[in-house]
Amino acid sequence: MRVVGYGYRMAVPPPPTMGKPRKIMKTAYELAMERLKKTAPVTKLTAAQKKEIAELESKCKAKIAERELFVQGELAKAVNKGDFEAIEQLEKQLSSDRKSLQADLEEKKEKVRHAGGRGSD
Repeated sequence: MRVVGYGYRMAVPPPPTMGKPRKIMKTAYELAMERLKKTAPVTKLTAAQKKEIAELESKCKAKIAERELFVQGELAKAVNKGDFEAIEQLEKQLSSDRKSLQADLEEKKEKVRHAGGRGSD
């Protein structure tokens, strides 16, 4: 009985890499991150910028909480009256207020980020 190739191929070592490191293929995520770094390099924030952004976020959360408390009080009044149109309008108003406060926050944060990059202007 004859076994073809068994043992022969196992004895042959893999071809040498000639001192070159083997290239490992990158994932799509890694490739995308490399492209992103080329088009929009990451800027490091200073401690002062981080502190200012944290203060802006804290103030925004406080404003949102204040609006929610006010609107919840108004909602309770509307529920007691049975005014469903007012309830719907108050919920829309609260949602709109949250969105506008968040947009305002993002705008202010961008100003802080860009102000740090031009510190010597």
